[in-house]
Amino acid sequence: MFSVTRLLDVVKDERDRMLTALRAAARDAQALRWVVQPTLPGARNGGDILLHLRFDAEDRAGLALRRLTPLLTDFAVTRVNGANYWGRPVRRSETPGTVYRALLLRVSSDAPAAMVARFEHELSSMAHYVSSIRAWQLSRVSEGVGTSAWTHVFEQEFSDVGGLMGPYLMHPIHWAVVDRWFDPECPDVIIHDRVCHSFCVCHDPVLG
Repeated sequence: MFSVTRLLDVVKDERDRMLTALRAAARDAQALRWVVQPTLPGARNGGDILLHLRFDAEDRAGLALRRLTPLLTDFAVTRVNGANYWGRPVRRSETPGTVYRALLLRVSSDAPAAMVARFEHELSSMAHYVSSIRAWQLSRVSEGVGTSAWTHVFEQEFSDVGGLMGPYLMHPIHWAVVDRWFDPECPDVIIHDRVCHSFCVCHDPVLG
């Protein structure tokens, strides 16, 4: 599937208007799955509104983006981070999650290919250890927008907010294995820029 994710910083008094308009545009986009929701407390560099659309073809996504452009460039939108990318989600449970999370990150351009592959493997392995993850997908970015040249998007559906903030972020696989790729004091660090950690409520499966 080809996905479009955008994290929008929006002037506070205009957020309800933008949510209504973005949801109407998402419904008209003929996406296979979509979510447009306010981000939840605890997001980091994650915007005020999270928009995610999934398509069966890249050209359908391109058409939807052209129609979304007036909204993404609306005067009320002060910043946009996001990415377009291919990927195949993995479901760990038939029970859908209630929280969708997207992590945008940039791997250093001088990181050796073998190191990047090991990083991707370890990031993907988290789903095997964290039971609150209902579905996940790790993708390389085709095109990024925003404050950094994003290279990867790591997405999950979680059972609930507690499953993200507790079992996931506090799990030993996170702080003992994966965090070293992000830690500037560790020799293995390959993520130097700020990441976008954004999540929102989802009422239907997003990764499927």
